[in-house]
Amino acid sequence: MIALLQKVSQAGVSVNGEKISEIKRGLLVFLGVEKQDSEEDIEYLINKIVNLRIFEDDNSKMNLSVKDIKGEIMIVSEFTLTGDCKKGLRPSFDKAMPPNEAEKLYSKFVELMKKTGIPTKEGAFRSFMHVFLINEGPVTFILNTR
Repeated sequence: MIALLQKVSQAGVSVNGEKISEIKRGLLVFLGVEKQDSEEDIEYLINKIVNLRIFEDDNSKMNLSVKDIKGEIMIVSEFTLTGDCKKGLRPSFDKAMPPNEAEKLYSKFVELMKKTGIPTKEGAFRSFMHVFLINEGPVTFILNTR
């Protein structure tokens, strides 16, 4: 499972020109689900995301988590994170979990993230989305359970 985290001052998702969700300060999480992923991967990533100290404290040091700053989280499915661009000029998505199975893990990820108490919003699985964000820093991290 791959998560691309972006520290944002705001983010939103629109589908067919209609805004479906938005957050203020917090984390935008793009989530890619691979064939071998399981609920163990979800638990690992959620713990890491919620507690990762990437927000500045009063001394301008990355020392606070999204939980510490009472931030929000937006989760957007992003199967292209599983793409392999090593060979040729067209990405291979052989590592991606089939959509029906991936949607179950994605939904479980969102459900468990909401149980952390951090306000959590989401995109629309298997939809063409416009994702808007204001990246703070910029600060971006990639987490991979492999």
